[in-house]
Amino acid sequence: MTADSFRLQTGELDKLAQQLLQIENELNSNIPVTLWISDLHGEGDRFMAILRGRFGMLYQTCREALPNTFSTDKIQYLTQIIRKKQYFEEEQILMDTQDVIFCLVQILKYRMDNIRQRTRNVFAPEFANTIKRLLSGLPVPDQVFEEKVLSERLISHLAHSIRQVLLDRIIVLGDIFDRGAQPDKIIRILSSAFYRDMVDYVYGNHDILWMGAASGNPSLVAEAMRITCRYDHFELMNRLDFDSSKLAAFAEKTYPVDKITGKIKAKTDRGRSMEKALAIIQFKLEEQTIRQFPEYEMESRLWLERLAVLLKNNDTAGLNDSHFPTIDHDNPTELTEEEQEVINDLTSQFINNKKIKRLLGFFFKKGKTYHIHNNSLNIHALIPSTEDGEFEEFLGRRGRNLLDFIQETIERVGARYLNNQPQELKDQALFFYLWCGAKSPFFGKHAMKTFERYFLLDEESHVERTLFWKTNMQTDAFKQKLMDEFGIKRVVFGHTPVDYLKGKMASSDGVAINVDGGFAAAYYNRGHALVHTPYQLFGIILPTPEEMQKATQKLESAPLKIELIDEFRQPMKIKDTAEAELLKLQSNALLKRIKELTLDPI
Repeated sequence: MTADSFRLQTGELDKLAQQLLQIENELNSNIPVTLWISDLHGEGDRFMAILRGRFGMLYQTCREALPNTFSTDKIQYLTQIIRKKQYFEEEQILMDTQDVIFCLVQILKYRMDNIRQRTRNVFAPEFANTIKRLLSGLPVPDQVFEEKVLSERLISHLAHSIRQVLLDRIIVLGDIFDRGAQPDKIIRILSSAFYRDMVDYVYGNHDILWMGAASGNPSLVAEAMRITCRYDHFELMNRLDFDSSKLAAFAEKTYPVDKITGKIKAKTDRGRSMEKALAIIQFKLEEQTIRQFPEYEMESRLWLERLAVLLKNNDTAGLNDSHFPTIDHDNPTELTEEEQEVINDLTSQFINNKKIKRLLGFFFKKGKTYHIHNNSLNIHALIPSTEDGEFEEFLGRRGRNLLDFIQETIERVGARYLNNQPQELKDQALFFYLWCGAKSPFFGKHAMKTFERYFLLDEESHVERTLFWKTNMQTDAFKQKLMDEFGIKRVVFGHTPVDYLKGKMASSDGVAINVDGGFAAAYYNRGHALVHTPYQLFGIILPTPEEMQKATQKLESAPLKIELIDEFRQPMKIKDTAEAELLKLQSNALLKRIKELTLDPI
């Protein structure tokens, strides 16, 4: 073998050995500390406040990092110092600044030993060298402990660093849009430089609605705008540079508030007129889609012909509103010329608005139909299933294959949207079905009864019957089917709010976990979060805004209720998770290549 060949071979061996060791280190490292949250629905300020407090994870991190001999009072004392980033004396706790420094170093070391990403900017430059020496067990100047100013500044910097590394991953299970007024703020937080590399995002049905609207689906444009007007989110429209003047002029002229008697929710006169105008445009457009795609089997939503007959015959006793000036009795799904102008204007804005594109670009680039992490299948709502516990078939696909097909479609639409390319009609129509179809993995009800709830007096017609996910998830057979299909041990989902006073987040076996606790003001104004550390899996019942305000006034942390779901005697490692299978395959391939090289004569 020549000298050049020898150098090439040994160079490849070193490179392969380095890759192999990196994989082995990964497999034997602790799982990342992960937070789940779902259905934020535009509550931007509250999300930011709770995220800043790290969802109460600080106490658990201190408990794991410090010896079991530490009392609860000591742990609470240290968490308060970290939270306030300031040393203070507590009469019942005999800890001076040196004791606190060593404890904070131990907590920080515990997290730094297991963190594998986001290590930049953890330490402020003024004390970075001192903190690194303390973490390595190297000596530091005595003045650090003896001089009050230095020791208290060091404590402040250590507390800051601990807060920076409490979390490794954040998994958001969808529905940032609608209800609340600040979906744009939530997306900006998640896509910021500090968070974007640690966020995994799973689409919710309300995200699908806005993504479909941005792709140019006119019925979803009307629906997204209708919901926006329903909550009078005109400030959001202004922040997004969205011009609703053409819509407003048409709506106020055609649907004056004194003639609106249906269940319109908007509080302002302008909002009420716009909400009703958009509802009628939406119904016309979606009925056109339903007729064009009979395979969706959504004929039960075809109400306009029935409405036209009632209006024509003056048979309106079952209606709470009979003012429908744009419904042609002979062709009720046809848009008037003014309606067409309005929807063309709104659709063009959705497609071309740069601010909307930046926001929805986050979804198209980052989002997934489902995500597997730490042995958990993470979805927004459900895997479509039948009454007898089988996976439901839609468009010839079911289970994981169906979700992969949906993901491929979303990625194709996203690429065309972000590159200003024309869309396929069938792809845009699929977004409509995913928003409200019975076999959609994002919806989960037999029908969306928007028309009935707006205009029919018969309340029985308003019922949106939940399908079979909840009952199936109570059977061992269906849960095992999910585990086999996706190679997981748990399923984490949101979409359907759970009142914590009436039920727990997790099933008794810990396999099914619902993290939708009604975060938005439109629901319970509280919310859930789920946290997985190497030692525990626990749910957090989040505080209400009122509880947070009271705690702030008292300079205390907001109260949190904890639901312990699982705990582990030994720290859970990456090698114990579903992700390990791919890493092990890569490791075996590297080891095989190394052996091949070492068998060659040198």
